[in-house]
Amino acid sequence: MWARGIVGVVLCVVGAVFVAQGTNALGGSQMMSGHGGYAVLGGVVIVIGVALLVWANRVRRNRMDRAH
Repeated sequence: MWARGIVGVVLCVVGAVFVAQGTNALGGSQMMSGHGGYAVLGGVVIVIGVALLVWANRVRRNRMDRAH
């Protein structure tokens, strides 16, 4: 449960960096800055991260409901 949540948060942060660099909002990488493909890839990574967070939250809720 915790692992899914942590990985989900990390993926969201990494995806946000990809989007920011792909849209040239964040500099620092000659390879990634300004290339739209990285922004799209970052969006996909964010969606996967959010899905993991939702999954972790549902597992946590189910375990709490069973405990009571």
